[in-house]
Amino acid sequence: MRTIVLILLVGQLLYSCKTEEQENNRPNFIFIMADDHANRTISAYDGTINRTPNIDRLADEGAIFTQSFCANSICGPSRATILTGKHSHKNGITGNGAPWDGSQMLFPRILKNAGYTTALIGKWHLNSLPGDEFNYSKVLTGAGKQGFYYNPDFCINGKDTVTQQGYSTDIIADESLQWLKENSTGEKPFMLFVQFKAAHVPRMPALRFLSRYINDTIPEPKTFFDDYKTRSHYATDVNFKINKYRSLPKDPSGNIYLKRMTDEQLKAYHAVIDPQDEAFFKMKKAGLLDGDKMKSYTYQRFIKDYIRVVDGIDENVGRLLSWLDKNEKLKENTVVIYCSDQSYFTGEHGYAEKRLMYEEAMKMPFLIRYPKMIKAGSRIKSMIQNIDYAPTVLDLAGVEIPDEMQGESFKPILEGNRPENWRKSVYYHYYDHGRHKVGRHDGVRTKRYKLIHFYTDDIWEMYDLKDDPNELNNLYGNPSYNSEIEKLKKELKKLQHKYDVPDWVYKPPYVSFKGINNTIIPKQ
Repeated sequence: MRTIVLILLVGQLLYSCKTEEQENNRPNFIFIMADDHANRTISAYDGTINRTPNIDRLADEGAIFTQSFCANSICGPSRATILTGKHSHKNGITGNGAPWDGSQMLFPRILKNAGYTTALIGKWHLNSLPGDEFNYSKVLTGAGKQGFYYNPDFCINGKDTVTQQGYSTDIIADESLQWLKENSTGEKPFMLFVQFKAAHVPRMPALRFLSRYINDTIPEPKTFFDDYKTRSHYATDVNFKINKYRSLPKDPSGNIYLKRMTDEQLKAYHAVIDPQDEAFFKMKKAGLLDGDKMKSYTYQRFIKDYIRVVDGIDENVGRLLSWLDKNEKLKENTVVIYCSDQSYFTGEHGYAEKRLMYEEAMKMPFLIRYPKMIKAGSRIKSMIQNIDYAPTVLDLAGVEIPDEMQGESFKPILEGNRPENWRKSVYYHYYDHGRHKVGRHDGVRTKRYKLIHFYTDDIWEMYDLKDDPNELNNLYGNPSYNSEIEKLKKELKKLQHKYDVPDWVYKPPYVSFKGINNTIIPKQ
């Protein structure tokens, strides 16, 4: 009898040790997400106008994906896609105003139920607060759920709201580091979302970066003076062209962002900005900013603020990595991801926005480090999409991927074993016409070609990305490409069927989705 009891006790002890070992071997995740961060302002993506040495570390020590794509290039929809692993028509968030149903399968909740400690700190930007998918949440509020750059408000665990003094990118990193210090030494693995407001409008740099680049001239993109001559009216209808500089108001009372600043911050801000604005008014009065000169001047003011806020992101990514790398064991067992909710036009085609299916808005950054698995310095050309992030994280964690997720795990690619049947194309669908005057459209992007359909008035665009990487020459209607266009249309139909896009979305009155049960509301 004693022998049997001893065997049972030893067996239980061995099982307990094995379970504890498996738990300790499960990777941690630090998922860093910026907002509107364009690939060309990351030096690892061969960007030349600024340097991002800390973000680049993830590429040098892990992998960078050069063909990572957004499914719907706008903030709320992309964030919903990342959380659910589903396209917009399936997760219910087709535009920023759509109601968010947080009860659907979200990968942070799945991880939490599988034993992870989960947290989100920073920008949320969905139309309800985070729920039980996170053990802890501290999210920006105010400014249309965008949050403020200076002295922002945060809602903690969906209850208490606090105002914190300082600069939002710094504060989000501070809070993330504090959370990591308190939660990285426990028995449970962790998943932390670090979500910056930058580089979203109104792009207010930290005071320490305000004077950076002030005497530099940043090269304009090759397509900055695009004449749109082969494109449809949708290329010219948009209202986000870079063409007129708007000076900073002297009185902060009429500006919700300036009103957040302390007197000391405002004084320091005006000390740098006011002399530039005074010079602007003198140049304008003297006729030195007529025509294209105004456009070029506006670009310089825009792009310098853009890369200044990016510098703030990069600096704080460095702080996070430096803290993590002090503990070799923790570093080895932690997956660090850097991405953006989508990319951004930074002057290409004369634009400053996202939304359109052109490369600059659709192709988004994705860098990942996991020393246990990923070969350092990997540059991966396989096509991935933000529907893939959730299933990949779950797969890396050893958690079953729900059938309802439409994305695919690219864990095998990270291991150096790309499946033979890996995707050859990606599907894109933008719904939210709104004040930006971007027509509803969907389309398909293959390795070489892109087909876009503005379906409300049946207008098509087609590009050969090998011969025309800047998408200046619309080939739709060119008889020489009829065969390729037909192939692309078949591929588009195939993807619409694969992702279960309803037929009625393409028909008047062009309804939008409300929730995840295919109930609908008319187009506003």
